[in-house]
Amino acid sequence: MKLNRLRLFVGLLLVVGVTFGYVWTQDQPTRGISIEEIPMSDHVEVATLGAGCFWCVEAVFQDVKGVHKVESGYTGGHVENPTYKQICTGTTGHAEVAQITFDPSVISFDDILMIFWNTHDPTTLNRQGNDAGTQYRSAIFYHNEKQKEIAEKSKAETEASDLWPNPIVTEITPLDVYYPAEDYHQNYFNNNPYQPYCMMVVNPKVQKFRKSFGEWLKK
Repeated sequence: MKLNRLRLFVGLLLVVGVTFGYVWTQDQPTRGISIEEIPMSDHVEVATLGAGCFWCVEAVFQDVKGVHKVESGYTGGHVENPTYKQICTGTTGHAEVAQITFDPSVISFDDILMIFWNTHDPTTLNRQGNDAGTQYRSAIFYHNEKQKEIAEKSKAETEASDLWPNPIVTEITPLDVYYPAEDYHQNYFNNNPYQPYCMMVVNPKVQKFRKSFGEWLKK
């Protein structure tokens, strides 16, 4: 029995290693997008959130009603045009983020943040589960002063609640330059449901969200 478990573990490590070796060969820097280039209106709003691996965040928010689009990307760093391989070193200063485009008449920014607080652990500094590094930090990158005010109020209310027993370490900072992640990262969970990380980490988070937040699920 122990031998079989060891073989399974080694097999998973090999699959993960091959997977990351494969994706890193596809790394291509993308053009940075300034905040002025991201459209916002009464009918369309954009939230940029870091909550660990962006594959998880993307998969959760793709299920949320009122959300038109979720894109994985990078922001908050000091290196221009970073690649995924560079991000993974934790030395570029960037966070993995999901940029969420939504209809504020269906779901508010405050509601987006409510889901954000409930679907990751905002009390672990630079870590989500076994994913460790500054690229996995909990962060809200606000697009305007209104979002900043809502984010700060939402964080304070969440800290005052009994949702998390430990202090929240989520940073709230202005969005500067945003870099869309490479194409193979987009819609990652839906395109790679049997990839080991998706099966062991992403899928449980998605299933937990669907079970706990049925009122926010797309029909």
